[in-house]
Amino acid sequence: MRMADTTDRAHDVSFNFIPRAYRPAKPRSIGLTEIRAPHYFAYGPRHMQDVFDVAGQWVDGIKWAGGSFSLMPQEQIKKINDIAHDNGAYVSSGGWIETVLRFGEDAVDKYLEEAKEVGFDTIEISTGFIAIPTSGLLRLVERVKEAGLKAKPELGIQIGSGGDSAESELAAEDKKDVGDLIERAKATLDAGADIVMIESEGITENVSEWNTSAAAEIINGVGLENVMFEASDPLVFEWYLKNYGNEVNLFVDHSQILQLEGMRQNIWGNKGSWGRIINPHFG
Repeated sequence: MRMADTTDRAHDVSFNFIPRAYRPAKPRSIGLTEIRAPHYFAYGPRHMQDVFDVAGQWVDGIKWAGGSFSLMPQEQIKKINDIAHDNGAYVSSGGWIETVLRFGEDAVDKYLEEAKEVGFDTIEISTGFIAIPTSGLLRLVERVKEAGLKAKPELGIQIGSGGDSAESELAAEDKKDVGDLIERAKATLDAGADIVMIESEGITENVSEWNTSAAAEIINGVGLENVMFEASDPLVFEWYLKNYGNEVNLFVDHSQILQLEGMRQNIWGNKGSWGRIINPHFG
C-alpha cells in the first residue's frame, strides 16, 4: 500500500522521498519551536549561524533566558538577533522583566527601548518569582505593546519557578491553582498578548510525578494554539507530541532541534512515540 505523501515540498531536506507527518513551512502559527539563545551554554554568532544553517527551517524563534543578554556586548546580541531575523525567526527575551521592575517605571521603559534597539521582537513577562495581581500583569502587557513589541506572559503553577531552583526548594513552596492560571492567561490574551508561555516547574520539571492533568486543563481552557510549553527534556516533548500531536508549541534547548523535529515529522522516536505522530495534509 502506498503511503500518503505528507511532506511539504517547500522544505529543503534530503531523502524527501520518505513521507512524513505534515509540517507547514515558515512562517508558522502552530507547531512552533522556540530555542534557547546563549544562557546555560555560552555561544556566539558563529555557532548560532551554524545552528540556522543546519536546522533553521525548524526554528521559529529564539529566547534569551535569564537576562543572559545583560552580560554580553550589544554588538554580539545584535549579530545573533540579526541571524535569527535573516532566517525568519523571531527574537524573544526570557524572564528578566521581574528584575527590571525592582528599579521602577523608568527602568522598564529603558529596558523596552534597548530591547528594540538590539533586535528583540517579543518580551516575556515572567511571574515565577514575583507576586503580581492580574491587573498589574495586564498593565505590563499594555506597556510592552505600546512600545511596539509583542507580549508573551509566562505563567506557572509553581511559586518560585524560574529555571535554576532545586526540587527541594520548590517543594517547600505552595502551588498555584490551575484554574487561576487559565483565567489569567485568557485575560492577557484578551489584552493583546500574542502567546502564553507555560512554566514547566510543577508540571514536568522538578516534580516527583508529572502533573499531566494540569497541562490538559491548560490546553483545554486556553487553546493549544495560544500556549507554548517549556519542554527541555526529550521525554517531556515526546509526551506532548504523543498526546497533542505535532502542532503543540514547544520551547527546547538549541541542541534538541533535530531530535524534536524528527519526532514532529514521525521519522524517528522513542519506544512510546515510534510511528505514532501523524498529521495528514490534503490538497
